[in-house]
Amino acid sequence: MAELAALLIGDAPEVWAGLGFVVDDGAVHVSGVRHQLGGAAKGVRDWSLRGLEDGVDAIDGFPLGLDVAPAEPTPAHPNGVVALDHVVLFTPNLGRTIEAIESVGIDLRRVRDTGSPAEPRQQAFFKLGDVVLEVVGPKTPSGDGAPRFFGLAWTVDDPAATAAFFGDKLKPFKDAVQPGRRIATLSSSAGSTVPHAFMSGEPAT
Repeated sequence: MAELAALLIGDAPEVWAGLGFVVDDGAVHVSGVRHQLGGAAKGVRDWSLRGLEDGVDAIDGFPLGLDVAPAEPTPAHPNGVVALDHVVLFTPNLGRTIEAIESVGIDLRRVRDTGSPAEPRQQAFFKLGDVVLEVVGPKTPSGDGAPRFFGLAWTVDDPAATAAFFGDKLKPFKDAVQPGRRIATLSSSAGSTVPHAFMSGEPAT
C-alpha cells in the first residue's frame, strides 16, 4: 500500500513551533509523515510516497520530488494534534487526476458531490496509509494544469484544549461533514501559508 511519506511546507520552522508543533531538525512528524519546513515559496510545494513501484516520479504532472524516509513516531504536540487526518489536493480535471492516481496502484474509495449549483464540484477520496487524500475538482474539467495541494486537516485529542491553546486564532468548532466529528479552522493571522483544520476524533462505536 502506498503511504504518504513527506510534504514540503513553505513555512519557517519557528512558525510551526508557534502553532504548537514539536519541530525536530526543521521538520514536524505526524502519522508517519515528515512535514519538511522552509523555503521561500508558500504552501505545500512537494511530496513523496512510500510503497510505489520504482520509476514513478510524478502523479498527473505533480512531481514526487522529496526523499522517502522511514516513518517517525508522532510526538506529544502541545496543540493536541495526534494524527494527520487528510490532505486536500485541488485539480482542474478530476477525472484525469483520479485515473493518474489509480494508475500507480492507489484505489479510489469514493466520490462525493459538493460545491454549489453555480459552482458544482466533486471530491474523490484515496487512502495513503493512515492519511486520507481528498482530491477536489470541478464536475466539468476547467483546464490542463497539474494538481496542487491546498490544506491539511489534523485530528486532535481534545478539541477544547486545542481551542484554548490557539485562542482567537482558531475559529469555533462546528459539526464536520463526517458524522459525529467537529472541525475548526485556523485563521491566517496565525502566520502559516497553509490552511489548517483541526478535527475531533472518530466517535466511539
